[in-house]
Amino acid sequence: MRTSRRIILALMLGAAPVAAPGFAFDGAPVKPDATLPVMNQPAAAQAVTAQALKKVPPAPPATATAVNAPSLTSLQYAAEGGHPVAQWKLGRMYADGDGVVQDDLRAFEYFSRIANAHAEDSPSEPQATIVANAFVALGRYYLNGIPNSKIKPDTDRAREMFSYAASYFGNADAQYDLARLYLKTPDASRDDFRYGARWLGLAAQKGQHQAQAMLGQMLFNGDRLPRQAARGLMWLTLARDNAAPDETWIRESYNRAFAKASDDDRATALQMLEHWVQGKRD
Repeated sequence: MRTSRRIILALMLGAAPVAAPGFAFDGAPVKPDATLPVMNQPAAAQAVTAQALKKVPPAPPATATAVNAPSLTSLQYAAEGGHPVAQWKLGRMYADGDGVVQDDLRAFEYFSRIANAHAEDSPSEPQATIVANAFVALGRYYLNGIPNSKIKPDTDRAREMFSYAASYFGNADAQYDLARLYLKTPDASRDDFRYGARWLGLAAQKGQHQAQAMLGQMLFNGDRLPRQAARGLMWLTLARDNAAPDETWIRESYNRAFAKASDDDRATALQMLEHWVQGKRD
């Protein structure tokens, strides 16, 4: 997290800147490209796998870099061998159209492989982050569907994906997505709101900046929560500092809150930010 003393200075200066259930997924198995040569020797296959994994970062990146044909081939062999890191890398490449033709269905299939094979992996295992992120990616596909495919919008299925990643793996992105499902439901019950607020708070505490922004808005405005302007401004400041360039809604929310906040609210938010930077999460 880039949050540091500089966000405190910005505020001071008024700157506006569970046992795992069985999962089965739709979609046909991923087929290797027709151009790939066939390798039947175990030693040769192991060599290709090792080579591919050396090219893959240990944790899923925010964006993938373009790859040449030999690298893509190596990744495909590793993925066909069941390596979740290679499967994740390829899934992100097809989802983003990075070095390959963009293909959401193909991406969905790679993420499905990870989820099907590793749903019961311990959250402490090295690949746990990848597995959790695969569930999140699947949940988002189920939420929106994939055009011209049998993957149709299915909110209940999306909720299952987010719930599993949020509860079993403790994934902050899943917790945020799950919170939004509960909170954005038009006919949300009091229980739905309670669940949504709980997941939103957990994600915010873990540094998920979108959750921090949403929670900050709700607290500052008193939106279905008791109004806590200073705490809301604190969350919005943290969110603004970590927002992506295209997340203008976060910066705009911060600017509106800062403009409306009283001097006392700003001073109290500053104290809360100092505690946060010091690691005091109260």
